[in-house]
Amino acid sequence: MTSPRARKTHLDTLSISLLLACCMFWGFQQVLVKATVAEVAPVFQAFVRFALATVAVAAWCLWSGLRTPAPSAAGAVPSPTPAGAADKAPRLGGWGPGLLAGALFAGEFACIYVGMQYTTASRLTVFLYGSPFWVALLLPRFIPGERLRGWQWLGLAAAFVGVGLALGDGMAGRAPDAHPLAWLGDVLGLVAGLMWALTTVVIRSTALARVAPAQQLLYQVAVSAALLPLLSLALGEVWSWHFSAFAWASLLVQAVVGAFVSYLAWMWMLAHYPATKMSSFVFLTPVFALLFGASWLGEPVTPSLVAALALVAVGIVLVNRKPAAA
Repeated sequence: MTSPRARKTHLDTLSISLLLACCMFWGFQQVLVKATVAEVAPVFQAFVRFALATVAVAAWCLWSGLRTPAPSAAGAVPSPTPAGAADKAPRLGGWGPGLLAGALFAGEFACIYVGMQYTTASRLTVFLYGSPFWVALLLPRFIPGERLRGWQWLGLAAAFVGVGLALGDGMAGRAPDAHPLAWLGDVLGLVAGLMWALTTVVIRSTALARVAPAQQLLYQVAVSAALLPLLSLALGEVWSWHFSAFAWASLLVQAVVGAFVSYLAWMWMLAHYPATKMSSFVFLTPVFALLFGASWLGEPVTPSLVAALALVAVGIVLVNRKPAAA
């Protein structure tokens, strides 16, 4: 396997394939979460999801035999190595950054799940997936190599305009039925996108970058599983384990495919590819969400949606275009 320090400057076929698969699933998951909120309280739903994911990720870490030495006094953490005969138990390094990333991750999903009570999944999604702009603005301050060029900013803008066009089309005619606190859902979506970006910055710019991707993910899901039930109780949510078969299937899919497989793939890619270029792909997620909404909920696919897909595709090509040789 490639060393965690062997980073690439551009996306290759493997990374693009993984990103497309992740974005497609995340788009489906947006619709799935919204459908399940009607039966399972939102933050409680997130807690169950990440509790199941914590078990899966911890089992993966134990099975793979990865460990990282405890952080030094200076906070530096060497690259992860397989467990040796002298020490079979995996150990996590980078506790401070790891806990911070976990807290940001928990906050992001708390905002997403709570926000869905007040606004549509489409409206929340357009604010959530403003995250690449936050990444592009913040990460280069810590890692200059992540800086975007002029035409890459143009690509990022084109992708965002495409998403806005698609979501604006999808939301047309819904204003009369809007929740009176829809603005709160929008704000929570915006805050969730910022927290997602800050999580990426912490992972890429601290000692956590030298921790195995599976262990990076373990910090995030484990801290979420610890914090979210407290928030759920504070919000007065009613806990019930009497779910329908659909709700249980939804939670299992969200946990195993979403919070384990897809997020582990994302963590691995963050360790090997430029985060700013990866982030441009997440603009596909809300478009996929609209497509799944059309197939599941019978929402129409309009010319505006087709134009949006074209803008997103052009934007991704521009962001990931290799610079001309000097």
